[in-house]
Amino acid sequence: MLKLTLGLVAVVAASVWAGATLQHGCRDVTTSFTKLDYYPYRDMRRTVAITPQKVSLRAPDSLAVPVSGREWMPRPDDLLVNRETVGARFRNTVAADDSSLARGTRLFTRLCTPCHGKSMAGDGPVAAKFMPPPDLLSANARGRSDGYIYTYIRYGGPIMPKYGHALTESQSWDVINYLRHQQKVSPR
Repeated sequence: MLKLTLGLVAVVAASVWAGATLQHGCRDVTTSFTKLDYYPYRDMRRTVAITPQKVSLRAPDSLAVPVSGREWMPRPDDLLVNRETVGARFRNTVAADDSSLARGTRLFTRLCTPCHGKSMAGDGPVAAKFMPPPDLLSANARGRSDGYIYTYIRYGGPIMPKYGHALTESQSWDVINYLRHQQKVSPR
């Protein structure tokens, strides 16, 4: 009986030792039997709160290139006072190629047609119940800068809601490219 008990203890010790040595080495066997990583108080009422390390933020490397950033957002007061000046800060960064026009067509059809209509004359189904939106093919709309139209799309206006949550920056420029293309080919 003694031999059986000693044999069983030896098998258990060997399996514990073999498992520890295969994973982390012999040091883990001794630390697992000698050190317990428990706080003296293990309930939530008496646990000492551990403060996080204070880390100083270093400046980025001189060769670092920012991958993403935030778009400059104008203050609402600036948009009310002079939208043309605010719009001058925004430049169209998307080339007006066929793919941009196709994306702009899909986005305009989905988001803008309910108010501005398919003909861009401000005769959409929503416009019949509210104040009609401006004709996007008129001389007034043709004279506006791309940045001016961009601020209206992204940040809204007195009547138009803001679509900055529904469109990314590049998608907004795609809509503007489509609008400018329609203004070129339209007979009005």
